[in-house]
Amino acid sequence: MTMKELEGRMNEISPARFYRDNGYALVKSLISADEARAYREECHALLARLRPSDPTWGSARRIAGGGATELRHCHDAQFYSAAFARLIVDPRFTDVAAELMGSGNVQLHHTKIFVKPAEKGSPFPMHQDAAHFPHTRHTVGAAIFHFDDAPEEKGCVRVVPGSHRRGPLPHVEEGGWHLPPSRWPLEEAVPVEARAGDVLFLSYLTVHGSGVNRSDEARTTLLVQFRDPEDLPAEDVHGSRGQGMMLRGIDPLAGR
Repeated sequence: MTMKELEGRMNEISPARFYRDNGYALVKSLISADEARAYREECHALLARLRPSDPTWGSARRIAGGGATELRHCHDAQFYSAAFARLIVDPRFTDVAAELMGSGNVQLHHTKIFVKPAEKGSPFPMHQDAAHFPHTRHTVGAAIFHFDDAPEEKGCVRVVPGSHRRGPLPHVEEGGWHLPPSRWPLEEAVPVEARAGDVLFLSYLTVHGSGVNRSDEARTTLLVQFRDPEDLPAEDVHGSRGQGMMLRGIDPLAGR
């Protein structure tokens, strides 16, 4: 199915139904363009205050054809700026997350700002987030807030619709933690172009990646990973300062 056909299908049914069927859902204009612009400025101001770090995977260089690329990021953004603390508890976001999971309770796993610089923003090979922090019930989802437009030339997210139904897949550790590129080529995945203010929701089992930003403008996003609080980690492999914070509802396991 082409992206145009998928978009038509997304408009015909609820985001929750589309998410269950395809493993992702793009929610248009969840925040306004003006809000997105303000958050973009907040992201870049925050990164300017921090010591630069580049989390580009070694395997990403091969996708980029061997050319030098870079990525800027920040974990746990809400600990550095109150603007992000407000955003992750905004009911416009948490109500959608709850509907997609089928649970009234939404718990934070972690947040991360990603900026792909203009003309050389690093790609991500195809992978499942589940490989990085597996859970027992697989309710974990991601919300990617777009703070500027993300057309294909800016290295937008690419997905394999329905791949979440295959469950956890074996990943290659060398050069990152990703799926074998020969079996999961980035260019064959469906590009999910987005506008500033759109939020892309993904199951952590959905196979996805993203291309190189070859445009003349940075691509700026905030990643929020969330879960049902009753979905416990299968392995203690991913620490974050904010993990366990309730974004909506309650933690039924608290105190047990």
